[in-house]
Amino acid sequence: MVKRISDRTMLTALAFLSVIWLAAVSAQADTTAIEVSAPDRAYRDCPVTVEVVAPESAKSAVLRETRTGQTVPTQLWRDGGKAMLTWIVSELPKGSTASYGVTLRDSAPSAGDGVAIRMADDGAAEVSIGGRMFTRYVTKGGPKPYCYPIFDADGNAVTRDWPMKDVESEAKMKDHDHPHHRSLWFTYDDVNGQRFWMEGEKAGKTVHRSFEAAQSGPAMGRLHATTDWIGSDGQKVCEDVRDIRFYNVAAGRLFDWTITIKASEGPVKFGDTKEGMFGFRVATSMKVDARKFDPNLGGAIVNANGLTNADAWGKPANWVDYVGPVAGKTVGIAMLDHPASFRHPTYWHVRTYGLFCANPFGLHDFPDGKGKDGSHTIAQDDSITFRYRIFIHSGTTEQARIADVYEQFANPPKITLR
Repeated sequence: MVKRISDRTMLTALAFLSVIWLAAVSAQADTTAIEVSAPDRAYRDCPVTVEVVAPESAKSAVLRETRTGQTVPTQLWRDGGKAMLTWIVSELPKGSTASYGVTLRDSAPSAGDGVAIRMADDGAAEVSIGGRMFTRYVTKGGPKPYCYPIFDADGNAVTRDWPMKDVESEAKMKDHDHPHHRSLWFTYDDVNGQRFWMEGEKAGKTVHRSFEAAQSGPAMGRLHATTDWIGSDGQKVCEDVRDIRFYNVAAGRLFDWTITIKASEGPVKFGDTKEGMFGFRVATSMKVDARKFDPNLGGAIVNANGLTNADAWGKPANWVDYVGPVAGKTVGIAMLDHPASFRHPTYWHVRTYGLFCANPFGLHDFPDGKGKDGSHTIAQDDSITFRYRIFIHSGTTEQARIADVYEQFANPPKITLR
């Protein structure tokens, strides 16, 4: 009798352990199969994001290439109620398809050698890629949020230091003009008659309200921020939501800005002026006019239509690349305007003295703008959205294949879930 009870107990225990084992295997099994295809063009260092089905308990994911079994750095993240998967397609030749298996896990993700975002004591968000500082999203100490400093993959600064920092070499090259040009920023100078581009007592301010998300990960880092536009009279005019994604690519620095302006307080009119909107003040050594001071310095402006330097100013284009010497090497800042962005292709307020901005509202100040009106009114509770990709690269425009980088942004690879 004792032996039969022991057998029955043993069988029950084995059955219970089998259930646990099956559950564990199921939890680690490939729950989703993904195919990424390149029917029309090749892809290289291309970020991809897809919505997947994942329980709330899933905190991370493992992506494995089916043919080679190689693990690809990926991350599972949440956008509202949606589960999203992001990774970098390193190489996908034209006409080929890559297959992946996805394993969901309940353990927390680790940035590892990917993108790490740390909240600093001064309210800034510090972004590091591969253990090296990339930029700081500054939220205090000025009339607008801005990114400063900004480094290339070799750790060299690619934007002007002034007015955040006084550098002797910039002063010698008379690069202390326009104190409102703060490295990388987003604002505009005629919003319901309020001036937000300039700085001073009579100007409005864009005030950082909050970070809704600050995510690190092996493939991507993400900031989701809300900004209030406050007029010189202290009254709120509108607000914007910024989704900024920093990618862990093999070459250069690649990041996306998606900005949605909401008419939260009433109708919002963006007037027609050249003073705006989203852009950089490039490093002093890069600006085209730098060669006036030193023949070994000075860069070039190139747009998607082949126009260069001063000829690129005020012209619409899919992209613009500002290339020049930094620390003895040729580097570039390419800004790409997505087809879904408001008024694509945008006009470019890009100057040989170092200013580099996308401006979809400024028409009458630009060449061939006589009689045109680029103003736009957003109805109350409506919104408009802008999408830009920035690629900080080494080498010339041709060497960095900026035209191909744009095509990857505008026409990403086809993704199929099975």
